[in-house]
This record gives sequence, structure tokens and C-alpha cells, in this order.
Amino acid sequence: MIIQLITFIILLALITKFAWKPLMNVMQEREQHIASEIDQAEQSNQEAKRLMNEANDELKNTRQNAQQIIDDANETAKNQQADLIKAAKEEAARIKENARLEIEQERDKAIQALQTQVGSLSVQIASKVIEKELSETEQEKLINDYLEKVGEDNE
Repeated sequence: MIIQLITFIILLALITKFAWKPLMNVMQEREQHIASEIDQAEQSNQEAKRLMNEANDELKNTRQNAQQIIDDANETAKNQQADLIKAAKEEAARIKENARLEIEQERDKAIQALQTQVGSLSVQIASKVIEKELSETEQEKLINDYLEKVGEDNE
């Protein structure tokens, strides 16, 4: 029994020296390797979250900038529309005023032409009346003829 105990102790010492310590070293290395991999995975996860937050912030800023550009473009379009309407109204008023002035000028010319024609006809009537001693009915007939002639010339 003592021999078995001594053999067991020797065997235990040999197993501890040659098997147990290397096995424990391998297990400890494996544990460190796994812990290192977990730390690395956590760091990668944190870096990915940080990058995702940065990308979301950048996307938010880009959307805000795009909306601001759209709002500015709409405001510019409204201003241009108002300017165009104002310019069109001013142009219409100018054209209307020019047409009114032109109509007045043409009317004045027509009146002046009529006055000249009436004056000329009056002189002709007077000269004919002087040339002929006409009765009152003949004078009225002559005046009516000339007035009809003036009416036909104006049409």
C-alpha cells in the first residue's frame, strides 16, 4: 500500500509537472485570447455605433440644408413672380396711356380737319351765294347739299 501511495504521489508529481501545468497554461492562454477577442469586439461595436451616429447627424444636417435650399428657392420664385406681375401691370398702364394719347391726337386731327373743311365749305357757299342772288329756299337747299357733302366726306 505504501508502494502504491508512493507510486501515486510520483505519478501525481509527473502528471502535475508534465500535463497539469502545460494544460493550465493552455487554458489560461485560451482564456486571455477569448477575453481579448471580446474586448476587441466591444471596441468595434462602439466604433460602429459612433460612426453610425455621425452618419445620422450628417444625414440630418444634409436634409436641413436641402430643405433650406428649397425654402429659399420658393421665396425667390415668389419674389420673381411678384416682380413680373408688377412689371406687366406697369407695361399695361404705359400701353394704355400711349393708346389714350394717340386717340386724343387722332381726334384732335379729325376735329381740325373738319374745321378746315367746314371753313372751306363756308367760303365756297358764301362765294356762291354772292355770285347768285338766291332765294331763301335755294340758299337752304345749297347749305343742305354742302352739309350732306361734308357728311359723306367724313364717312
